[in-house]
Amino acid sequence: MRLDPLRSIHRRVDQKASALIITLWVAFGLVSLALYFGHASSLDLRTADNITAGFESAQAIEGAARYSLYLLTNLVQPGVLPDIKTYQREAVPVGDATFWMLGRDNQRREVTTDVPYFSLVDEASKLNINTATLTMLTNLPRMTVELAAAIIDWRDTDSDLTDSGAEDDTYGRRNPPYRCKNAPFESLDELRLVNGADLEILYGEDLNENGALDVNENDGTASLPIDDRNGRLEPGILEYLTVFTKEPLTTTNGSPRVNLRVAGFATQLQPVLEAALSASRATQVINAVRGPGGPGGPGGAGGPGATFNSPLEFFERSGMTIDEFSLIESSVYSAAPNTAPAGLVNVNTASQAVLACIPGIGTDLAPTLVAYRQSNPNQLYTVAWAAALLGNQGVAQAGRYLTGRSYQFSADIAAVGHHGRGYQRTRFVFDLSETTARISFRQNLTDLGWALGKQVRLQQQQLAMNSR
Repeated sequence: MRLDPLRSIHRRVDQKASALIITLWVAFGLVSLALYFGHASSLDLRTADNITAGFESAQAIEGAARYSLYLLTNLVQPGVLPDIKTYQREAVPVGDATFWMLGRDNQRREVTTDVPYFSLVDEASKLNINTATLTMLTNLPRMTVELAAAIIDWRDTDSDLTDSGAEDDTYGRRNPPYRCKNAPFESLDELRLVNGADLEILYGEDLNENGALDVNENDGTASLPIDDRNGRLEPGILEYLTVFTKEPLTTTNGSPRVNLRVAGFATQLQPVLEAALSASRATQVINAVRGPGGPGGPGGAGGPGATFNSPLEFFERSGMTIDEFSLIESSVYSAAPNTAPAGLVNVNTASQAVLACIPGIGTDLAPTLVAYRQSNPNQLYTVAWAAALLGNQGVAQAGRYLTGRSYQFSADIAAVGHHGRGYQRTRFVFDLSETTARISFRQNLTDLGWALGKQVRLQQQQLAMNSR
C-alpha cells in the first residue's frame, strides 16, 4: 500500500518543526545559562572590586593614622595643636584611595554648617568625664541632674549614693541586671550603661558625630534623629566629653617637671628659669612669688613655703610676660605630690560650652574668652593670656582646671577607595604624654553612616559615574 505523498510531506515538516523547537529550547537554555553565569561573574567582579576598594580605604586610614602620629610627634610647639595650614587633612589622595580628617573649628565651634570641618582634634578641648565635678557635668548642654549624679556614682570607688544618682540597686533591676562599675570610665561608650543616658542626651541631633548638620538632622520627625528643624545643630554630651586627658611628670627631654603645689618648689624652679631667661631674671621671678602677699602655704603668706594651685596662679604672681611664661610652661604643673595632672581643659581650644562649665568662668566669661581667641590667634600657645580676662578671683577658681598645653589628640579619619567606593571610618586617639608617642585608642565608626557631607558625596558619585 502506497503512502499518501501529502501525508509524508506533513510528517517530515512536523519532524523538522519538532527539531526546530527542541533546538530553540536548547539554545534558549544555553543562552540562559550564559546570561546566568555572566551575571554571576559580573556580581563576583563587582564584589571583588568593592572588596578591593574597601581594602584601599582601610589602608588609607592606616596611612592617615601614621601621618597624624608623625605630625604630632614633630610639633613645632609641643603641646599646641598644629595650624591646619601646615598639614593635609581634606581629600588627601593615597594611591587610588582618599582620606579626610573630620574635626571641629576651634575658633567657631558654635557655628552650624552642613559642610564638615576637617582637622585634628585636641582632646583637652573637652571635659574629662573621670575628673569633672558634679557641677561641671551638670552645666553641660542637654545634661540632666540625674545623669550627672549617676556618672559620679559610676566612676567613684565607693557604693555611697549621690543625690539623684544610681548604684547597684538601680542597675540590679535591669534586664539583664548588672552592677555599678565604681571605677573610672575607660571609654565614652560606657555611658550607654549609666542610668539616665539615653540616645538623645548622648548624641543630640548629631547622630553620626561629624559636627555638621546633615539632611536627616534638620528634617523634624521625618527621619532619625528627631530634631527641631531650626537649621542649627544641637549635639549631645558626647561632643564635649573625653576620658583621655592627662599630663606627664617629665618634659619632652626627660627632665622632671616642677610641682608648684609642693613647698620649696623654688629650689627646683630656679635652674629652669635661668635656662629659659637669665640668672638675674630668674631671681626676680623667684623673689616675686615669695614676696609679701604671695599665696599661702606651709610657710605662710609668701616665703619659701609658698605654693600655687595652678600655673596660671603662679604666672599672675610672678610678674613674667606671656612670652616668658610660655618658655617654662611645659616645665611646671600643680597637683598632689607624685600625681600627674589629669583632666585639665585647654583654654586655647575648648568650646564655649565647655568653658562655661568651669568654675570662675561660667556663662558670663566663656563668650569673652572665645571672642579674645578669635581676635588674637597668635597668642594661643599658652594659658597665660587668660589671666587678664579672668581677674584675680577667676584665676583662683578656674586656674586649677585650665592648661595651655595638650598631650592627647584625636583623628576621626574617613576614607574611600577607588571611584568613591569602600567607605570606612575610624577614630584614633594619640597619646604624647609618655616617652614614645602612641595610639592609645581606636574605634571603628563606619556603622554611623556617611559623615563627609552632601558635597563630598556628590563628588564621589560623579567620580563613580565617570568610571563606568
